[in-house]
Amino acid sequence: MTAHSAHTPAIDVLVDAITSPETVSELEAAGCDGVWVTETVRDPFLALAEYARVTRTTALATGVAIAFARSPMTLAMSAHDLQRISGGRLTLGLGSQVKPHIERRFSMPWSEPAERMREYVLALRAIWACWNEGEPLDFQGRFYRHTLMTPFFNPGPHGFGRPSVVLGGVGQRMTAVAGEVADGFLCAPLTSPRSLEQYTLPALGRTGEGFTITATPFVVTGEDATATARVEDATRRRIAFYASTPAYRTILEVHGWGARAEELTRLSRAGEWKAMAGLVDDEMLDAFAVVAAPDQVAAAVRERWGDTADRVALFVAADPGPEAAAELVRIVGRVRAGRAPGGLRRPSSECPAAT
Repeated sequence: MTAHSAHTPAIDVLVDAITSPETVSELEAAGCDGVWVTETVRDPFLALAEYARVTRTTALATGVAIAFARSPMTLAMSAHDLQRISGGRLTLGLGSQVKPHIERRFSMPWSEPAERMREYVLALRAIWACWNEGEPLDFQGRFYRHTLMTPFFNPGPHGFGRPSVVLGGVGQRMTAVAGEVADGFLCAPLTSPRSLEQYTLPALGRTGEGFTITATPFVVTGEDATATARVEDATRRRIAFYASTPAYRTILEVHGWGARAEELTRLSRAGEWKAMAGLVDDEMLDAFAVVAAPDQVAAAVRERWGDTADRVALFVAADPGPEAAAELVRIVGRVRAGRAPGGLRRPSSECPAAT
């Protein structure tokens, strides 16, 4: 994905539900710059292959695909195919997930995730160089070895080159790996401008030309009060879910919410999901979500992310369904129009994420 200027981020959409190709086609018509698909309830590569067929200019990205659930070779092939199908529009967003999911959900090995991810990206590059540029395949690392590629299994070049690789991460070591070997960094939804500036950017150690930073903020908006309330409730539940994960503890501590993070973790282990959402007060909601009317979201995004993010993938955490999909298309159209400046629910001076 090509970064826009620092003060005018590209406006993308992040989807983690089953979104129809028709909706994505409508998003493109509404002016959406890109679509990111999470690996939650569907295979992001299959979803993006569908979307590639019904779009022409929209950037397509995995946000994220779980690297350690696959070998570098299998993932390299999926990405190579999707780069071909999309005509070079793919950004490969990768994440590590956490140890319990890798070992107990995917039944795959887990060790030294940051070092393993660094080697994983280098292995991908070696495989793509073999296919696209005719380089001999001879990658030998601690975790991965790829030394065999016969002509029968070599798909060859497709003319679009390798996709960009961006890494998602939270911990400082994984973030540093992104700055070292990736083409960009994908911020987790539970990222505020404050945590980005104080915690993430120092660990990343790299910004500027050739390196893309993508923010994925929750967006609380809607065409009327009922729709907005539905999105706000879903967003509080999502924030509570993320905040209950120990990996996000440091992000919450930036805002002084370490004790609340511990309580959310305790409630999650007890299965008290409804009680968890109640701990996400307005201050926490405003830290991690852009809260604005649809035609004021663009100005709010510029205010919060225009100095740091090249792309902003809006995460509207509404429950899936035809009405929500249609509303998302309308919201994107209003955001792209960006008619009125300002419009945050509270003055920015009272919002901790804007200071």
